[in-house]
Amino acid sequence: MICFRKFSLKTIICFFLQKFIFVLNYILVVKLKIKSYENLHETFLVIIFITLAGGFQDAYSYLMRGKVFANAQTGNIVLLFKNIVDLNFKESLAYFIPVLSFAFGVYVAVRFEDAIEKRVLHWRQYIIGFEVLIMIFVSLIPESLNNLANALLSFSCAMQVYTFKKIYGLNFATTMCIGNLRSATENLSKYHITREKVYLENAKKYYTVIFIFGMGAALGYISSKGLGFKSILLAAGLLLISFVILFFEDRG
Repeated sequence: MICFRKFSLKTIICFFLQKFIFVLNYILVVKLKIKSYENLHETFLVIIFITLAGGFQDAYSYLMRGKVFANAQTGNIVLLFKNIVDLNFKESLAYFIPVLSFAFGVYVAVRFEDAIEKRVLHWRQYIIGFEVLIMIFVSLIPESLNNLANALLSFSCAMQVYTFKKIYGLNFATTMCIGNLRSATENLSKYHITREKVYLENAKKYYTVIFIFGMGAALGYISSKGLGFKSILLAAGLLLISFVILFFEDRG
């Protein structure tokens, strides 16, 4: 048995990091039989943690930050115009800010992809790293500044939804369910018509992503009750796992 008292903290961290990378490589090569890492970001191994974080953020922003959605901008737009009709302009601002931040997040993510594609890290890792920093900052924001917290979370979610938009070549979303639900049911219907198994497999992938998103939301609900504003750090931890896995991706 190894006695870690003899080693420094840095040595211990390096030891466990090496073991983690060894196990990860074993899963990729032996279990999942992934021979090319060119599209590793499209596999469930990466997407599961990204999608869990997506569901988590929506639950967190709704439960802890004034019942505003970080991801579901359709809901925010409905509530925005409801408050405008009621002449409740102060309340409508709480929903307008996330919508605007979400749009800006997509814009920034596109610029990131164009500007950083050939640098040291994969451009998707820069996006994840930026998201993690945003979540750390959000965990420190008091309730009186919920509008700022929601703006940052919506900005973060928008970058994520642009950055991770395919799974095994299929278009999908990690931060919302409506498109995934439509695609899942469309493929299921086509399978019943044609009996081609490819449609059934596609439907399974979409329904799995929806389930993972729901589990993320459940995790967000449970942790928010126990940890309060700091619970968003768990979502940051989920993203960090995908950040590490992406070191294996072939950047071409």
